[in-house]
Amino acid sequence: MATEQEPMTPPEQPGETPSSSQVPAADEQTAALDEMRDRWRRALADLDNLRKRHAKELERVRAEERARTAGAWLPVLDNLERALAHSDSDPSAVLKGVEAVRDQAVEVLRGLGYPRYEETGVPFDPTRHEVVGVVDTPDAEPNTVAQVVSPGYGADGKQLRPAFVVVSKRQE
Repeated sequence: MATEQEPMTPPEQPGETPSSSQVPAADEQTAALDEMRDRWRRALADLDNLRKRHAKELERVRAEERARTAGAWLPVLDNLERALAHSDSDPSAVLKGVEAVRDQAVEVLRGLGYPRYEETGVPFDPTRHEVVGVVDTPDAEPNTVAQVVSPGYGADGKQLRPAFVVVSKRQE
């Protein structure tokens, strides 16, 4: 009495080759790994392209800002040339012209975000002032600005240059 039975396969032992039922799982893992590698390469390429676009945009903005700043200074330069053209005129008129050009230059700096400051009698502030000298002034409070040698430019953390000042020292 022979009955037909399907042959039984023994369970897999470690170290044996995978059966045909496990091969699709390995193929799926390989496909998933390939997809992840492809996505990683695309992400790297996107990042590289972003860096290049950002560098181009930054250079464009810098060029625009340089042109805007240079354009703001052109009227000052024009007025200096006009003052030089009148150098053989009345000295007081030339002096007034040069003062007007200086005022125009100060206004350009203010428009660019760097207002001029040159106060005396204010407390010394190391973030806004640079000491170039100390003087004993009996009528001034100690550590106050007694004299401004060169004005400072800037405000609110945007300092182009501190004011160069002479400070009163402590009286003893």
